Amino acid sequence: MKNSRLILTRIALAAMAVAAAGASVAAVAQSFPSRPIRIVVPYPPGGSNDIMGRLVGQKFTESFGVQVVIDNRGGGNGVIGTEIIQRAPPDGHSMLITSTNSHLTTSLISKTAFHPIDDFLPLGTIDASDSLMVIHPGLPANSLQEFITLAKARPGQLNYATSTTSGLVTTAMFAQRAGIKLQHVPYKGAGPALNDLMGGHVQMFFSTPSSMVGYVRNGRLRAIGITADHRLPALPNVATFAEQGITDFDVKSVRGILGPKGMPKPIVDRWSAELQKILKMPDIVEKMAAQGMGPLYTTPPAFEAWMRKEFAKYGQVIKAADIKGER
Repeated sequence: MKNSRLILTRIALAAMAVAAAGASVAAVAQSFPSRPIRIVVPYPPGGSNDIMGRLVGQKFTESFGVQVVIDNRGGGNGVIGTEIIQRAPPDGHSMLITSTNSHLTTSLISKTAFHPIDDFLPLGTIDASDSLMVIHPGLPANSLQEFITLAKARPGQLNYATSTTSGLVTTAMFAQRAGIKLQHVPYKGAGPALNDLMGGHVQMFFSTPSSMVGYVRNGRLRAIGITADHRLPALPNVATFAEQGITDFDVKSVRGILGPKGMPKPIVDRWSAELQKILKMPDIVEKMAAQGMGPLYTTPPAFEAWMRKEFAKYGQVIKAADIKGER
């Protein structure tokens, strides 16, 4: 009898603990958000991550009813800003918006204190965009083949900028395929890289179209190829790599929101639901299209599964190309 009572008491206490935990999680979810929200962009202002962060950040301010602040924390190829979110309290008030291929390749090329997937909680993707190759307009090249011919005539004399590890991987893949040698100049963000490119200090740059469409249109940069399977509506005169003879070079940049590990599921669900609604808003779709991007939403589980698949793929590419950390 005593043993039966003891067992029943333990069951009751366990049930009370579960109920209390559930009530605690529910209370946290109901009180969220309780203060301004910070979205860290791990790169300086001016790049595509910053552009998208401010675009969706404004909508999150409206949907959450609190101020959503974009916090640019450039440096260390995105590592500094990423570590801020890794260490942040998992209460839903601190998030990271970043290009996932850069986020993944950084840990593959350089030694980081975090695992890009296991130490974060993927909340959903925002957009997918292809890589645009631009050059300084003073170069005597108007196509990929003309640039390749020029680079072969000047081995190691043409400089290329990178602002992310994914840009480094993409350019290395291109140089390998084209049989050319280029000189690498790393930057902390797309903004500084573009400034030096327009100033003629570097000659070539791979990045997402959003940060460069305006400069291409006003003639400060020349776009000579897009790594997509179709031309961009925003730049209809720029031919794809495949059209110019370089096939199987479909390099996409997917942007997403990551949070600290351990966030309560109700808060994760709230973020995911709000993100999905924002990406369906006509003005957001229109503004993204003008930047050469398209909305792409995935659920947190699907986002995590995709990141793990990409992480394995990039690992194979980096090993084959023998790319080493340069920062």
